[in-house]
Amino acid sequence: MKGSASVNRFRPHPWHGLEVGPDPPEVLNAYVEITPFDLMKYEVDKISGYLRVDRPQRSSAQPPTLYGFVPRTYCDERVRRLAPAARRGDGDPLDVCVLSERAIARNEIIVRCRVIGGLQMIDDGEADDKIISVLENDYVWGGARNVSDVPPVLVERLQHYFLTYKLVPRQRSKARIARVYGRAHALKVVRAAIADYDDRFSPSASGVARRRR
Repeated sequence: MKGSASVNRFRPHPWHGLEVGPDPPEVLNAYVEITPFDLMKYEVDKISGYLRVDRPQRSSAQPPTLYGFVPRTYCDERVRRLAPAARRGDGDPLDVCVLSERAIARNEIIVRCRVIGGLQMIDDGEADDKIISVLENDYVWGGARNVSDVPPVLVERLQHYFLTYKLVPRQRSKARIARVYGRAHALKVVRAAIADYDDRFSPSASGVARRRR
């Protein structure tokens, strides 16, 4: 293709093959798995990198924002240390919600987003943080720099969704949100998730693991 100095000949794995973002931990790439129009729970297959159906949504709740993950992040020990009530990280890439004024109805896309805060969610003892971000250069939300810059009702909707999207009748929920935090702590969580990824997946980490075996 003309005008491109470097082109991937094959589709990169969305978790391991995409860049974390142009200016981490503040400006990130988000790989979108679910849109506000989805009543199915989609999730990237960790082996193939293709999107798969995880489960139909049992409740009538719909995600209030774009929802996906940050490439080359991993929630392990460093992320757990930032969530005192958690026993471990959830072993997944870092989740991210992206506020956008214009409706985006497609998943399996990459959007550039700016971190403004997050939800410290504990799910069955695991740190399962949800980073809150805004679409970079969005005409309505793009100027937000902290979670306090967006209407509280948007954060309330996110909390309600994540506290109810796994609910099963007559069963007690294992998920809770310990707190809503602002930009400063969110940046710490992103840095921790990037470091956890490097610890787990970098070539040097693989070499250490082989030597230990």
